[in-house]
Amino acid sequence: MNGGEKFEIEVDGKTILAYRGQTIAEALLASGLRVLRLTRKHAPRGVYCGMGICYECRMMVNGMPNVRTCVTLATPGCKVITQDDSDIKSPKTVLE
Repeated sequence: MNGGEKFEIEVDGKTILAYRGQTIAEALLASGLRVLRLTRKHAPRGVYCGMGICYECRMMVNGMPNVRTCVTLATPGCKVITQDDSDIKSPKTVLE
């Protein structure tokens, strides 16, 4: 998708181009970025289903973890960080 207004987003401290109407994942893929997060065992993950069902494309966006980038539109100046799941604390369960 190369139409409409062009703007920049920040990914891991680097600037990439995005277009109005693009999802974050779409802008990342167009820029050649494939690894979006690391599992708790540090295995790389990227876009898989592309429609928000599998949750493989989760990244930290504007300080919020677990954002599904395949269904989240890129916005001018947004800050995206590769998510390391080993750094994300799991919510406590009722049994804890």
